[in-house]
Amino acid sequence: MHEISFCEGIRTVIEDQAKTQSFDRVTTIRLEIGRFSCVEKSALDFAFDAVMKGSVAEGAALIMIDVPGRAMCYDCLQEVELNDRLAQCPDCGGEKLMPVSGDVMRIKNIEVE
Repeated sequence: MHEISFCEGIRTVIEDQAKTQSFDRVTTIRLEIGRFSCVEKSALDFAFDAVMKGSVAEGAALIMIDVPGRAMCYDCLQEVELNDRLAQCPDCGGEKLMPVSGDVMRIKNIEVE
C-alpha cells in the first residue's frame, strides 16, 4: 500500500511548513489527484488518518479533488480527456495516445489555525 508513503510525504511537507510559517494546527488539506496517478482514494483516506496522528494535521479534513487524465492522440493530433489510461481516443478511436496530464498527486492548499 503505497498510499502510506504518500501520506508520510504529505506529513513531511506539512511539518516543514508549520515550522517556516509558524502555524499550530491544520484544519483542512486539499489534494489534487490525477486520474492516472494510481492512487486508491479509500486507502489514502485510511492511511491519512493513521499517519497524521501526533502531527499538526491530526484530525484535519482531507478533501480529494479529481483531476482528469489528458492525452495527446497521435492519430488525430488532438489532446483528449480520458477516463482510463489505456482507453482509445474518444474522437477517432485511435490507440496511439501519450498521457500529458493527470498522472500526479499534489497538495493544492492547506488551511491552518
